[in-house]
Amino acid sequence: MLVTWKYRPRNTFIQRLDPRTRLIFLFSVIFALTIPEIWDFRIILPLFAVSLTLYLMARIEWKDVRRAWLFIIVFVVFIVGINGVLSGRGGPSSVTNIESPILFYVPLLRELGWKVPITVSKVWFALNQIVRMLTMAILAIPIPYTMDPNIYGTAFKRMGASDNFSFTMDLAFRFLPTFARDFTITVDAQRARGYEMEALKGGLAERIRRLAPLIIPVVMQSTVTGEEVIDAMDLRAFGTNKRTWIKQLHYAPRDYFILGLGAAIFIACCVLKWGFGIGGFFVPDFFTNWLVG
Repeated sequence: MLVTWKYRPRNTFIQRLDPRTRLIFLFSVIFALTIPEIWDFRIILPLFAVSLTLYLMARIEWKDVRRAWLFIIVFVVFIVGINGVLSGRGGPSSVTNIESPILFYVPLLRELGWKVPITVSKVWFALNQIVRMLTMAILAIPIPYTMDPNIYGTAFKRMGASDNFSFTMDLAFRFLPTFARDFTITVDAQRARGYEMEALKGGLAERIRRLAPLIIPVVMQSTVTGEEVIDAMDLRAFGTNKRTWIKQLHYAPRDYFILGLGAAIFIACCVLKWGFGIGGFFVPDFFTNWLVG
């Protein structure tokens, strides 16, 4: 049986929004940062502030999103951030092409004969990249925790998507929590039989082999669940004719305000970048003076 995230009704402004509004606003911010390739911190920081404000308005308990934030912090800070500091890749070519003071060389790599300089521009680029990623992430995190799981598919359908795509997105939102539940149940069951995860020793191949009592049952359960969903869809003749959706969605004045804000953000970023040439990457003087001294 498919399960959902830790959704619970909350009488908040965010939860009263039409689900289509929240998805469209999320896409507007993502497109505003990526399509014109905005790297100017003067634009990124206000967008981050707007996203953070909307996130706080959702009033989600920390215990519900703690694991999600842990994953995001590890990914954004320790993967995206470190990659930006070391290589400066993933952004505009000016990150590595502009002349920038060298702060130091990576000690371990220098001992191996590789001179990897850490420059002011790379550090500033990494900070910008982290803030850009967090701006998009904090808009996406509240969605599974504050959006009724019964309207996932309806939201995409009312946005003009096909029945197949809408139902696929509905199942995708439910897959990860279902997988996590099955894994937790499997771990508890194996521990009750004397299996000790803390006793995993040996090399990589040996550890993978000893994880078989966990991996195999979870994979099999996921396969069985998928077969059950397919059988249920076949019994309801899914895909043979156009479907009807019982849930009805209606825009309210607050939705038009958020939609207008999202459109304004996207248009403004495009005009600033392509119309006035504002939004490209540059290192502010105060940051260089602060690091170099």
